[in-house]
Amino acid sequence: MDDIVKQAMAKWPNVPDCFGWLGLDGRGDWYLRDDAAQAVGAFNSGKPGAKGSRLQHEKLIDFIQRNYGADPKGRWFFQNGPQRVYVELQYTPWIWRIEDGGLVHAHTGTPTSVQASYLDESGLLYLSAPQGIGLIHTADMERAAMLVEQGVWSPQEVSAATLESQFGFVRSPALTANKT
Repeated sequence: MDDIVKQAMAKWPNVPDCFGWLGLDGRGDWYLRDDAAQAVGAFNSGKPGAKGSRLQHEKLIDFIQRNYGADPKGRWFFQNGPQRVYVELQYTPWIWRIEDGGLVHAHTGTPTSVQASYLDESGLLYLSAPQGIGLIHTADMERAAMLVEQGVWSPQEVSAATLESQFGFVRSPALTANKT
């Protein structure tokens, strides 16, 4: 976490949490969800405009990613100074990228090691790592398939409906906003 964020938290300890305004999609892209986007529907609804606007400012994205974490309830957030901005997740809290040679890193750029792999009923491939569960980025599925074929990973079956409870994360913290 950035020092400036820690200082802001100490200076203003009672800033209310923010829900519904930030989303992370299955390609590791961040979305700002203003009032209009939220009025259209949930981040995962598939309705046009519900995801909001994709962030493109590199320094803002880097700041979010450096200050990204989870609370004890498995709700992922971005610590924006003294305010916690909870993240709506399209799939999982991590989106894994695979480099040639099988090296894996998160959408944040953090390298990781793979503990296990999982395949759901839709054919989505997930990896469990020390940071938590994450979805393989669609652009890296060919590399992932090669690693499975080579026996590096042996995916276990998993139900998409049970991912949250099985791996201890919350896709929509906005639904828990009044249950803090």
